[in-house]
Amino acid sequence: MGTAGSIRNVKDIISSQGGEKMIVLSAMSGVTNDLVESIKLWKEGNREELGQKLKEIRQKHIAVIEELFPDKLYRTATTDRFGSLFVQLENCFLGEYSKKREAEIVTFGETFLTFIFSGFMEAEGIQNTLLNSKDFMVVDNLENPDTKIIQKLLKEILAKEKQSEIYIAQGFVCVDHSGINTLKRGGSDYTATIIAAAIEAREVQIWTDIDGFHNNDPRYVEGTSAISHLTFEEAAELAYFGAKILHPQTVSPVKEKGIPIYLKNTFTPNAVGTKISSEVQSTGLKAISAKDGITAIRIKSNRMLMAHGFLKKIFEVFDKHETAIDMITTSEIAISLTIDDTTKLEEIREELDQYGEITVDRDHSIICVVGEGLINDKNAFRIFELLNAIQVRMISYGGSNNNISLLVDTSTKVETLRLLNNKLFREQPITA
Repeated sequence: MGTAGSIRNVKDIISSQGGEKMIVLSAMSGVTNDLVESIKLWKEGNREELGQKLKEIRQKHIAVIEELFPDKLYRTATTDRFGSLFVQLENCFLGEYSKKREAEIVTFGETFLTFIFSGFMEAEGIQNTLLNSKDFMVVDNLENPDTKIIQKLLKEILAKEKQSEIYIAQGFVCVDHSGINTLKRGGSDYTATIIAAAIEAREVQIWTDIDGFHNNDPRYVEGTSAISHLTFEEAAELAYFGAKILHPQTVSPVKEKGIPIYLKNTFTPNAVGTKISSEVQSTGLKAISAKDGITAIRIKSNRMLMAHGFLKKIFEVFDKHETAIDMITTSEIAISLTIDDTTKLEEIREELDQYGEITVDRDHSIICVVGEGLINDKNAFRIFELLNAIQVRMISYGGSNNNISLLVDTSTKVETLRLLNNKLFREQPITA
């Protein structure tokens, strides 16, 4: 939500639906980036520019308050209370930079917007209860959150709070054993599904500015179309391999409980959008996505590759440095794999040197073609016609029935997406 108009749209959407609702909000559009920039200025000791950036953040929210609250009493009261919240943010920057403060600062955007939205709803005569996600979003394992702990804490909080049909909470933020933390960028939809699993919700609705999942990336490919239904597995593959509409872990908390997710467009609420559930409505090709920032690592060894325990030793290096592997292929004398987190790349490379000749190639993209039972689709072979036009570094086929992945140089990513779009969606398919 970036404007007063979009906030009103969300209010209308909520008001049109009956029953109890938990509303999870992210920061106002652009604010998290502004806070990240503020932290950078703080680390550099640039107090003058930091002060200016904080003024910009404050004014962005004040402008929305002034537009949302025509009544002077409501507007003044909201502005004053917001001012008190903003002082808390400013106090975080006192003294020298510290890592401990960073997560606290970057989550203030969610704190600000939920406060403003809750007050706006009250001003519109819509009762609601504003919660503090830091009181219950205990997540020590980002990949596998314990929803039972969250369920217990939420029940205790809701038992004490004023009963309401609408509860509002902050997305993105969580707490762990070290204090305030985050679910990483784009994590508000992940917050929503974690909470949904904890409270055993009937469904999850994620409202963005896109009409659900598209069959290709509309930023680069013309004529894409929204997909009305995806299985949990299909959506998880697309999210992990680059589809920006969902946080990569969003599906996992609700999959086991069978809670469907609906992706809808805030600006066109009557559009069908995408339903994500356990239902299989069709098989075969569904969509293409791309994940950038991929680094390929090749380990060549004439002696050890086929030796018992060699692959285990390679994987232990990545496990030691907590670095996930995306793709992997092997030959008689070499193993190639990809990672998207290069934080520990130099340490990994140093340890891998003892096992053979190491080659590292950066600036690659994984192109992921997804569909339930894709490898059994008789037209899947058309994916490999791409080899006539694009240099493909790696191919992952057969590891999943629902996914075929290709590794290409990022400079050819857009061309690859467009070529695949023509081959798979536009040209006449072959039928038996």
